[in-house]
Amino acid sequence: MVFKRLLASLGVGGPTVDTILDPGTARPGGALTGQVHLKGGSADFDIEHITLELVARVEAEHEEGESEGVVAFGRFTVGGGFRLAEGELRSIPFSVTLPWETPITELHGQPLGVVLGVRTELSVAGAKDRGDLDPLTVGPLPVQEAVLEALGRLGFGFRSADLEYGRIGGTGQQLPFYQEIEITPSPQYAHLVNEIEVTFLANPGGMEVVLEADQRGGFLTGGHDALTRFTVGHHDAHEWNAEVDGWIRQLVEHRAAHGSPGTYGHGDPYGEHGHGGHHGHDDHHRSGPGMGTAVAAGAAGLAAGVVGGMVAAEVVDEAGDFFEDDEEEEG
Repeated sequence: MVFKRLLASLGVGGPTVDTILDPGTARPGGALTGQVHLKGGSADFDIEHITLELVARVEAEHEEGESEGVVAFGRFTVGGGFRLAEGELRSIPFSVTLPWETPITELHGQPLGVVLGVRTELSVAGAKDRGDLDPLTVGPLPVQEAVLEALGRLGFGFRSADLEYGRIGGTGQQLPFYQEIEITPSPQYAHLVNEIEVTFLANPGGMEVVLEADQRGGFLTGGHDALTRFTVGHHDAHEWNAEVDGWIRQLVEHRAAHGSPGTYGHGDPYGEHGHGGHHGHDDHHRSGPGMGTAVAAGAAGLAAGVVGGMVAAEVVDEAGDFFEDDEEEEG
């Protein structure tokens, strides 16, 4: 028995963990459910706690350039305080609530290029802790989908989506990062803007929709950014085409400086390199098409354009690399 525990402390013969998320697409602010499956090791072990951690692959801007890292944005203890017998099989059901600002990873079943995961930590007394990482799929809330559909019907197209570390000044943002959905302008606005970035900041009472335009410059004037913010309720029944078109008109006509500077946290956001500093939302880099192709949005709407035209292979490859890298670290 002593020898078995010695091996377990080195990671040999200890309990194993495998988390299975329930089928279906999760939603921001909604429940994430599933089961944590445990298999006992070569001896009896005390399970101190089972923890689920929500993680995201996030980009950060700093003086040296741009980097990517993994940022945790939610942590839940779902079990623990029991003895797992040798070879015992046990399942721990769980239900946790996703943060309202959880990024959306797909639209009508097609990935947007944003990678989220659920990391399971199994803390075992007298043995090496074990872990598991599973991809997390999150679909849009009704208001988010309505806004994106309206943009598509107005002739805008999907370009890419990513997560940016930092905060947008003047908003109620809660997470340390925000999602940008980059769209190409409709023909009506193509001579005025290069692209428009949409950020959704949901909360229990509604949704902040932040629109930022990368505006084209004239012969004697350089291009600049403009930003506007709108608030809608979760159950608002707008005529969305007209509503969103009004937002876009306000955005492109907006010439004043926008928002107060957002602040990046001191030190490296991923806890690895010690980068620091303060940057406004207006000076972050705009990434190019993250999925290798721009997706034309047809009359059926932005979501339908994504379904009909997206090339998702690169997205799948990137997500696979994310989870493979984590599994190698766990190993």
